[in-house]
Amino acid sequence: MELDERKVTILKAIIKNYMDTGEPVGSRTISKYVESRWSSATIRNEMSDLEEMGYIIQPHTSAGRIPSDKGYRFYVDQIMQEKDSEVAEIQELMIQRVDRLESVLKKLAKLLARDTNYAALISGPRYHENKLKFIQLSRVDAAKLLIVTVLEGNLIKNTIVDVHEEISDEELLNLNILLNSNLNGLTIEEINLAVIARMKEQAGSHGNVVDLVLNQVAEVIRADSEDLQIYTSGATNIFKYPELSDNQKASELLSTLEHTEELQELVNGSLGEEKGTGIQVYIGEESPVQAMRDCSVITANYEMGEGIRGTIGIIGPKRMDYEKVLKTLRTVMTQLDAAFKKEER
Repeated sequence: MELDERKVTILKAIIKNYMDTGEPVGSRTISKYVESRWSSATIRNEMSDLEEMGYIIQPHTSAGRIPSDKGYRFYVDQIMQEKDSEVAEIQELMIQRVDRLESVLKKLAKLLARDTNYAALISGPRYHENKLKFIQLSRVDAAKLLIVTVLEGNLIKNTIVDVHEEISDEELLNLNILLNSNLNGLTIEEINLAVIARMKEQAGSHGNVVDLVLNQVAEVIRADSEDLQIYTSGATNIFKYPELSDNQKASELLSTLEHTEELQELVNGSLGEEKGTGIQVYIGEESPVQAMRDCSVITANYEMGEGIRGTIGIIGPKRMDYEKVLKTLRTVMTQLDAAFKKEER
């Protein structure tokens, strides 16, 4: 059985009415919504088919229907396939010059939460792929080496390690050449076992030093990836929606929004998107965050150039106004992009 135009119209009517009211939707309500194009009997038959197909469910006997996760997924995909409509500008304060990017992001999170009536999060920018730009080994003393690791964006990390072998100036120079000729431009994921084995073989008697340096470089890159700032706002908005205000559910969700480490998986998934804006819509069980399995979550990336990205997210009930949220996120991304380009000039 396929979704024909009539079933699509009725499904959208059910979803929109449920998003507005939070109450199960009956055939009489749908009849008014579609302006009596079809009889109540026809609408009931179509609703029965939609239920059989898994797009809507009947929470209680003799009650109306509500959308299932599959129904929400269909509705969201329909919205995202449509051409981007012309969007209204978000309040100008977001784009005004401020001394620190952190201030912009905090204000933006509050603005998003207020304008959508949902919870909002925004992560600070970072390189979505931490590539090595340069490595420099220098002798501190006979038993210690200083490792200077330079990542894209000229992010510099210094580490001192103990070595248990003598290394001459010439050997140290050769190790620097070896490391940079093999690793320049690679991400940590691209430094695989084959690359490591080849470098250790080329290093000869100093293969252990290469191994030690690579372990320290990997730790530096991972530490930079984990040092992520995430700002949230509007957490208490969830109490406005009965389906999320259950004490245990609300407590778990509030706790999650207060702990950056629990939100990193959500942000990392969005930043990992290579195509387009990285817009992701998670409905119910699709969410990578356990405490958000009763919610819908929409994330999108903003760009600052040269691979620097951040993530914006909206968390609300599954009956959230998807169209409004998607429109708002696209506006924010456009405005942030314009603001950063203006700052660069």
